[in-house]
Amino acid sequence: MEKMSLEQLRALKEQADLEFNLFQDSLNNVRTATARLEIASTALQDLSLRPRGKKMLVPLTASLYVPGSLDDADKVLVDVGTGYFIEKTMVEGKEYCERKINLLKSNYDQLLEVATKKKSIADETGAILQAKLKQVAPIQ
Repeated sequence: MEKMSLEQLRALKEQADLEFNLFQDSLNNVRTATARLEIASTALQDLSLRPRGKKMLVPLTASLYVPGSLDDADKVLVDVGTGYFIEKTMVEGKEYCERKINLLKSNYDQLLEVATKKKSIADETGAILQAKLKQVAPIQ
């Protein structure tokens, strides 16, 4: 990198910063999805302990709930993405959540490793760019 021009170093620094920011956004999205699945898994556990006929509020959206009662605690609908739901037993629903949580945690670890490398490239490029700018400053 020491042989690169100032313009090339600036472009490389901007690219590395942009990529790092994209990885940071991805890390945040994975963290959010993992938290939602953990909440769903906890809710399934709580639901499995409730007796049949138990009165409860059923969420239709994130902020709209309607009154309902528990008909069958052994069967749940699992959102598998893009608007598709699959009926599963309570045990299968919990296993699905755990598999997805483990997959997301694995993806998070991989993304974190790549983001760390991008950050070190951006930092190294920034240091070299600053050194070159200091060399050029006295000349001008």
